[in-house]
Amino acid sequence: MTHKLEKALKWIVCIFQKNEVPFQITGGFAAHIYGAKRQVNDIDIDIPENMMKFLIPDIQEYVTFGPGRYKDERWNLKLITLNYKTQEIDIGGAFETKIFDDMNNQWKHIPAHFEMCQIHTIFGMRIPVISPEELIAYKKLLSGEHQKGDIEAVKQYMYENCNLQ
Repeated sequence: MTHKLEKALKWIVCIFQKNEVPFQITGGFAAHIYGAKRQVNDIDIDIPENMMKFLIPDIQEYVTFGPGRYKDERWNLKLITLNYKTQEIDIGGAFETKIFDDMNNQWKHIPAHFEMCQIHTIFGMRIPVISPEELIAYKKLLSGEHQKGDIEAVKQYMYENCNLQ
C-alpha cells in the first residue's frame, strides 16, 4: 500500500476520533484488507449521516464534494469527497445509502451495521472494517470484474479464517 494512503488514513482516523464519530472502512480498501490484490484507489468510509457536520471544520480545505446528496446509476447516498494530498477519501452515509441492484433492476437500501464490523490493525492503528459478509452482500449488487475479484478474495479470507472442524 502506498505512503499517501497511510498518511491519509491516519489523518482522517484522528479526525474521527477527535470528534467521536463512529466509522468503518468499506469498498475496495476493505476488500484489500481481506485479501483482494487490486490497487486501492480511494478510501471508502461509512459514518452516520448526522455526524458529517462535526467533521467540516477539520476537513473543509480538502472537500471536493458535499456534504450533499450524491446519486448516479449505482449509488444514492449522502457523501463527502475529500482530496487529501492527492489521496481521495469518500465519506458516505451509513444508514440512508441505496445501491442499484443490477440483477433485479431496483434500488436496494443497505444500511451499515457497525456492530458487525471487524477490527484490523492497519498501519499500526486498530481500525473498524465492514464485516466480510456485509462487504460481499453489497458488492454482489454491483457489476464489474473488479467486484467479482473482490468477492472471491473476501470469500477466501472467510474460508481461511473460520474454524473448520
